[in-house]
Amino acid sequence: MSRIASTFARLSGSNRKALIPFFTVGDPLLESAVPTMQALVSGGADILELGIPFSDPMADGPTIQRASERALQNGVTLTDVLAVVAEFRQTDDVTPVVLMGYANPIERLGLDVFAAQARTAGVDGVLVVDYPPLEGQLLKAALTRVGIDTILLLSPTTTEQRMREIAQLATGYLYYVSLRGVTGAGHLEVDAVATQVGRIRSYAKVPVGVGFGIRDGATARRLSEIADAVVVGSRLVEEIEASAPTEVTRRAEALMRQFRHAMDGAQ
Repeated sequence: MSRIASTFARLSGSNRKALIPFFTVGDPLLESAVPTMQALVSGGADILELGIPFSDPMADGPTIQRASERALQNGVTLTDVLAVVAEFRQTDDVTPVVLMGYANPIERLGLDVFAAQARTAGVDGVLVVDYPPLEGQLLKAALTRVGIDTILLLSPTTTEQRMREIAQLATGYLYYVSLRGVTGAGHLEVDAVATQVGRIRSYAKVPVGVGFGIRDGATARRLSEIADAVVVGSRLVEEIEASAPTEVTRRAEALMRQFRHAMDGAQ
Protein backbone atom coordinates (compact mmCIF):
# COMPACT_ATOMS: atom_id res chain seq x y z
CA MET A 1 0.00 0.00 0.00
CA SER A 2 1.32 3.47 -0.90
CA ARG A 3 2.05 6.13 1.71
CA ILE A 4 -0.96 8.12 0.49
CA ALA A 5 -3.35 5.15 0.71
CA SER A 6 -1.93 4.15 4.10
CA THR A 7 -2.41 7.67 5.43
CA PHE A 8 -6.04 7.87 4.37
CA ALA A 9 -6.72 4.37 5.74
CA ARG A 10 -5.19 5.30 9.09
CA LEU A 11 -7.18 8.52 9.31
CA SER A 12 -10.41 6.81 8.31
CA GLY A 13 -9.88 4.27 11.06
CA SER A 14 -9.88 7.04 13.64
CA ASN A 15 -12.65 9.07 11.95
CA ARG A 16 -10.28 11.93 11.08
CA LYS A 17 -9.60 13.82 7.88
CA ALA A 18 -6.30 14.66 6.17
CA LEU A 19 -4.76 18.09 6.58
CA ILE A 20 -2.66 18.92 3.51
CA PRO A 21 -0.58 22.13 3.58
CA PHE A 22 1.02 23.61 0.47
CA PHE A 23 4.05 25.87 0.20
CA THR A 24 6.54 26.71 -2.54
CA VAL A 25 10.00 25.20 -2.19
CA GLY A 26 12.61 27.94 -2.02
CA ASP A 27 10.37 30.49 -0.32
CA PRO A 28 11.80 32.25 1.58
CA LEU A 29 15.01 30.20 1.25
CA LEU A 30 15.86 26.79 -0.15
CA GLU A 31 17.47 25.74 3.12
CA SER A 32 14.25 26.45 5.01
CA ALA A 33 12.24 23.90 3.01
CA VAL A 34 13.03 20.73 4.96
CA PRO A 35 12.70 22.37 8.40
CA THR A 36 9.35 23.79 7.26
CA MET A 37 8.18 20.34 6.13
CA GLN A 38 9.19 18.89 9.48
CA ALA A 39 7.42 21.72 11.33
CA LEU A 40 4.22 21.20 9.37
CA VAL A 41 4.20 17.50 10.24
CA SER A 42 4.82 18.36 13.90
CA GLY A 43 1.86 20.73 13.69
CA GLY A 44 -0.47 17.98 12.47
CA ALA A 45 -0.11 17.84 8.68
CA ASP A 46 -0.84 14.44 7.18
CA ILE A 47 0.31 14.93 3.56
CA LEU A 48 2.63 17.63 2.23
CA GLU A 49 2.15 19.40 -1.09
CA LEU A 50 5.31 21.08 -2.37
CA GLY A 51 5.08 23.77 -5.02
CA ILE A 52 7.59 23.61 -7.88
CA PRO A 53 8.58 27.22 -8.66
CA PHE A 54 7.47 28.37 -12.10
CA SER A 55 7.58 31.70 -13.90
CA ASP A 56 3.96 31.62 -15.12
CA PRO A 57 1.79 29.96 -12.45
CA MET A 58 -1.52 30.61 -14.20
CA ALA A 59 -3.76 28.92 -11.64
CA ASP A 60 -2.26 30.80 -8.70
CA GLY A 61 -3.24 34.14 -7.24
CA PRO A 62 -0.84 36.92 -6.21
CA THR A 63 0.25 35.27 -2.94
CA ILE A 64 1.57 32.08 -4.52
CA GLN A 65 2.81 33.96 -7.58
CA ARG A 66 5.04 36.02 -5.27
CA ALA A 67 6.26 32.84 -3.59
CA SER A 68 7.28 31.42 -6.96
CA GLU A 69 9.03 34.67 -7.85
CA ARG A 70 11.02 34.62 -4.61
CA ALA A 71 11.98 30.98 -5.12
CA LEU A 72 13.07 31.62 -8.71
CA GLN A 73 15.13 34.60 -7.57
CA ASN A 74 16.82 32.15 -5.21
CA GLY A 75 17.66 29.99 -8.24
CA VAL A 76 15.47 27.07 -7.17
CA THR A 77 14.81 24.42 -9.84
CA LEU A 78 12.86 21.17 -10.10
CA THR A 79 16.10 19.33 -9.36
CA ASP A 80 16.38 21.28 -6.10
CA VAL A 81 12.81 20.34 -5.19
CA LEU A 82 13.60 16.66 -5.67
CA ALA A 83 16.72 17.06 -3.54
CA VAL A 84 14.58 18.60 -0.78
CA VAL A 85 12.30 15.55 -0.80
CA ALA A 86 15.29 13.23 -0.64
CA GLU A 87 16.67 15.14 2.35
CA PHE A 88 13.28 15.05 4.08
CA ARG A 89 13.14 11.29 3.61
CA GLN A 90 16.30 10.90 5.70
CA THR A 91 14.23 11.70 8.80
CA ASP A 92 10.64 10.96 7.72
CA ASP A 93 9.77 7.86 5.71
CA VAL A 94 6.06 7.98 6.58
CA THR A 95 4.55 11.33 5.56
CA PRO A 96 3.40 11.38 1.91
CA VAL A 97 4.87 14.12 -0.29
CA VAL A 98 3.07 15.40 -3.39
CA LEU A 99 4.69 17.71 -5.94
CA MET A 100 2.39 20.36 -7.41
CA GLY A 101 3.35 22.45 -10.39
CA TYR A 102 3.23 23.01 -14.12
CA ALA A 103 4.19 20.95 -17.13
CA ASN A 104 7.12 23.00 -18.46
CA PRO A 105 9.80 22.08 -15.85
CA ILE A 106 8.81 18.41 -16.05
CA GLU A 107 8.82 18.40 -19.85
CA ARG A 108 12.26 20.01 -19.87
CA LEU A 109 13.65 17.32 -17.58
CA GLY A 110 11.87 14.55 -19.51
CA LEU A 111 8.88 12.55 -18.32
CA ASP A 112 10.66 9.27 -17.68
CA VAL A 113 13.69 10.98 -16.13
CA PHE A 114 11.42 13.01 -13.87
CA ALA A 115 9.42 9.97 -12.81
CA ALA A 116 12.56 7.96 -12.02
CA GLN A 117 14.19 10.79 -10.08
CA ALA A 118 10.95 11.52 -8.20
CA ARG A 119 10.69 7.87 -7.17
CA THR A 120 14.30 7.81 -6.01
CA ALA A 121 13.77 11.00 -4.00
CA GLY A 122 10.68 9.59 -2.26
CA VAL A 123 7.84 11.45 -3.98
CA ASP A 124 4.40 9.84 -3.59
CA GLY A 125 2.18 11.87 -5.90
CA VAL A 126 2.34 14.49 -8.64
CA LEU A 127 -0.25 17.10 -9.56
CA VAL A 128 0.38 19.02 -12.80
CA VAL A 129 -2.02 21.94 -13.04
CA ASP A 130 -1.88 22.54 -16.79
CA TYR A 131 -2.02 18.95 -18.07
CA PRO A 132 -5.62 18.17 -19.04
CA PRO A 133 -6.18 14.65 -17.65
CA LEU A 134 -6.71 12.91 -20.97
CA GLU A 135 -3.76 14.72 -22.55
CA GLY A 136 -1.49 13.92 -19.62
CA GLN A 137 -1.51 10.17 -20.14
CA LEU A 138 2.18 9.94 -21.04
CA LEU A 139 3.13 11.43 -17.68
CA LYS A 140 0.59 9.26 -15.87
CA ALA A 141 2.06 6.17 -17.54
CA ALA A 142 5.59 7.18 -16.54
CA LEU A 143 4.50 7.79 -12.94
CA THR A 144 2.49 4.57 -12.77
CA ARG A 145 5.50 2.55 -13.87
CA VAL A 146 7.41 3.73 -10.79
CA GLY A 147 4.49 3.59 -8.35
CA ILE A 148 3.75 7.32 -8.04
CA ASP A 149 0.15 8.53 -7.85
CA THR A 150 -1.32 10.99 -10.34
CA ILE A 151 -3.41 13.57 -8.47
CA LEU A 152 -6.06 15.18 -10.68
CA LEU A 153 -8.14 18.35 -10.35
CA LEU A 154 -11.89 18.89 -10.55
CA SER A 155 -13.61 22.28 -10.47
CA PRO A 156 -17.08 23.81 -10.07
CA THR A 157 -17.39 23.95 -13.87
CA THR A 158 -16.45 20.31 -14.52
CA THR A 159 -19.23 18.60 -16.46
CA GLU A 160 -20.77 15.33 -15.31
CA GLN A 161 -19.16 13.36 -18.12
CA ARG A 162 -15.77 14.94 -17.51
CA MET A 163 -16.10 14.31 -13.79
CA ARG A 164 -16.74 10.63 -14.45
CA GLU A 165 -13.71 10.38 -16.75
CA ILE A 166 -11.34 12.18 -14.38
CA ALA A 167 -12.52 10.19 -11.37
CA GLN A 168 -11.64 6.98 -13.20
CA LEU A 169 -8.14 8.20 -14.06
CA ALA A 170 -7.08 9.59 -10.67
CA THR A 171 -4.97 7.73 -8.15
CA GLY A 172 -4.00 8.78 -4.64
CA TYR A 173 -6.77 11.34 -4.18
CA LEU A 174 -8.85 13.80 -6.17
CA TYR A 175 -8.37 17.52 -5.60
CA TYR A 176 -11.58 19.53 -5.86
CA VAL A 177 -10.93 23.23 -6.57
CA SER A 178 -13.72 24.83 -4.57
CA LEU A 179 -13.68 28.25 -6.26
CA ARG A 180 -13.90 29.65 -9.75
CA GLY A 181 -10.64 31.54 -10.27
CA VAL A 182 -7.13 31.39 -8.90
CA THR A 183 -5.77 30.37 -5.51
CA GLY A 184 -6.65 32.76 -2.70
CA ALA A 185 -9.59 34.25 -4.61
CA GLY A 186 -13.27 34.59 -3.88
CA HIS A 187 -15.66 33.53 -1.12
CA LEU A 188 -16.10 29.87 -0.34
CA GLU A 189 -19.70 28.59 -0.29
CA VAL A 190 -19.55 25.43 1.79
CA ASP A 191 -23.04 24.21 0.84
CA ALA A 192 -22.16 24.37 -2.85
CA VAL A 193 -18.93 22.50 -2.17
CA ALA A 194 -20.86 19.80 -0.31
CA THR A 195 -23.13 19.28 -3.31
CA GLN A 196 -20.20 18.96 -5.70
CA VAL A 197 -18.23 16.64 -3.43
CA GLY A 198 -21.28 14.41 -3.17
CA ARG A 199 -21.41 14.19 -6.98
CA ILE A 200 -17.69 13.43 -7.17
CA ARG A 201 -17.98 10.67 -4.57
CA SER A 202 -20.50 8.86 -6.75
CA TYR A 203 -17.73 8.31 -9.31
CA ALA A 204 -14.52 8.42 -7.26
CA LYS A 205 -12.41 5.39 -6.41
CA VAL A 206 -10.08 7.47 -4.24
CA PRO A 207 -10.50 10.02 -1.41
CA VAL A 208 -11.63 13.55 -2.26
CA GLY A 209 -9.81 16.61 -0.96
CA VAL A 210 -10.92 20.23 -1.15
CA GLY A 211 -8.65 23.23 -1.67
CA PHE A 212 -8.69 26.94 -2.61
CA GLY A 213 -10.24 29.55 -0.30
CA ILE A 214 -9.65 27.77 3.03
CA ARG A 215 -8.36 30.53 5.23
CA ASP A 216 -9.37 29.66 8.79
CA GLY A 217 -10.02 26.79 11.13
CA ALA A 218 -13.79 27.25 11.08
CA THR A 219 -13.94 26.73 7.30
CA ALA A 220 -11.55 23.78 7.51
CA ARG A 221 -13.75 22.26 10.20
CA ARG A 222 -16.90 22.52 8.07
CA LEU A 223 -15.13 21.09 5.03
CA SER A 224 -13.72 18.21 7.07
CA GLU A 225 -17.31 17.08 7.59
CA ILE A 226 -17.74 16.95 3.81
CA ALA A 227 -14.43 15.85 2.27
CA ASP A 228 -11.65 13.38 3.07
CA ALA A 229 -8.96 16.08 3.06
CA VAL A 230 -8.55 19.82 3.42
CA VAL A 231 -5.79 21.61 1.49
CA VAL A 232 -4.39 24.86 2.93
CA GLY A 233 -2.22 26.80 0.50
CA SER A 234 -2.45 30.59 0.21
CA ARG A 235 -3.06 31.04 3.94
CA LEU A 236 0.15 29.19 4.78
CA VAL A 237 2.12 30.98 2.07
CA GLU A 238 0.90 34.30 3.50
CA GLU A 239 2.16 33.25 6.91
CA ILE A 240 5.56 32.41 5.43
CA GLU A 241 5.64 35.71 3.54
CA ALA A 242 4.92 37.66 6.73
CA SER A 243 7.57 35.83 8.75
CA ALA A 244 11.22 36.62 9.29
CA PRO A 245 13.30 33.70 7.94
CA THR A 246 14.14 32.63 11.50
CA GLU A 247 10.43 32.52 12.40
CA VAL A 248 9.08 30.55 9.43
CA THR A 249 9.12 27.10 11.01
CA ARG A 250 7.62 28.23 14.32
CA ARG A 251 4.79 30.14 12.67
CA ALA A 252 4.10 27.40 10.12
CA GLU A 253 3.81 24.81 12.87
CA ALA A 254 1.55 27.07 14.95
CA LEU A 255 -0.76 27.65 11.99
CA MET A 256 -1.01 23.91 11.32
CA ARG A 257 -1.90 23.30 14.95
CA GLN A 258 -4.78 25.78 14.63
CA PHE A 259 -6.17 24.00 11.58
CA ARG A 260 -5.58 20.52 13.06
CA HIS A 261 -7.32 21.42 16.30
CA ALA A 262 -10.28 22.90 14.45
CA MET A 263 -10.62 19.88 12.14
CA ASP A 264 -10.35 17.33 14.92
CA GLY A 265 -13.03 19.18 16.84
CA ALA A 266 -15.42 18.33 14.04
CA GLN A 267 -14.94 14.60 14.34
